[in-house]
Amino acid sequence: MRPSSQSTYSSAWIGIDGFGNTDLIQVGTGHDYVNGRAQYYAWWEILPDVMTPIPNPVQPGDRMHAVISKVRGSTWLIYLRNSSQNWTFRTTKRYTGPQSSAEWIVEAPQVGSSISRMARISTVRFSCCRLNGRSPKLTSDELGVMLQGENVTSIPTAPNREGDAFQVRNAVGRSSGSSTLQKSS
Repeated sequence: MRPSSQSTYSSAWIGIDGFGNTDLIQVGTGHDYVNGRAQYYAWWEILPDVMTPIPNPVQPGDRMHAVISKVRGSTWLIYLRNSSQNWTFRTTKRYTGPQSSAEWIVEAPQVGSSISRMARISTVRFSCCRLNGRSPKLTSDELGVMLQGENVTSIPTAPNREGDAFQVRNAVGRSSGSSTLQKSS
């Protein structure tokens, strides 16, 4: 992450729902630059509750493996493994959203009551994306760039041939907002 004269924030995460509805279960990492200092952390969240930090170390370049999986009924597994730091977090929680989309997101998160300024981060790679245990067969038609004003913050590449991997490149200096790749079920 590059330094900034103002506080900046970013999150990379996977989630179920959130596209076209207000329900969301998600897990990911945060990369913030606040008060002249870079901060990296892991977290999970089920809206409308606030983010819950995962108290394990995260550093730039760490390889993360995230899973959100329905166990049975309204019980869901939230799983995050940091292969670089050799730790695993798992918890089961109740979630009753409609399960209408799956998302792989890089965004400038909401801080307080507004969307934050996007941190200047390196390219984020999503690989081995799965939906119901299989490739979601993502297509370029499913790319989504969320805008803040008229500016774009990060740009997703086209998915690979298998439809289960893509990258999100930072475009800070041009905007704030988020980039997504989502798959409606």
